[in-house]
Amino acid sequence: MALDKTEKRLKIKRRVRKNIQGTPERPRLSVYRSNKEIYAQIIDDINGVTLASASSRENDIAETKGTKSEISTIVGKKVAEKAKAAGIENVIFDRNGFIYHGRIEALAKGAREGGLKF
Repeated sequence: MALDKTEKRLKIKRRVRKNIQGTPERPRLSVYRSNKEIYAQIIDDINGVTLASASSRENDIAETKGTKSEISTIVGKKVAEKAKAAGIENVIFDRNGFIYHGRIEALAKGAREGGLKF
């Protein structure tokens, strides 16, 4: 039976998530991409807590004009800035089953430019 696009992504997500887990020392940077927006969270899976988050829906980012990739880079820098304020430098990147290309790659580059290491 052929899988549609969403089922295929969720299958990849399950396969990857069974091997990575965010800890207090090295939390997980989880990325979700919809057709219009992009979201990023830094999560401590052991305690079940979101330590920092950013999205393209935040007021200062939503007012920015540019392509979706440019806005993704801004979101990456913003989540890195919030992580630095929370004392986080090292993270595990969780692309959530999305291909590391386009907006996902732009967010990762923005987070690296902001000072996160992964």
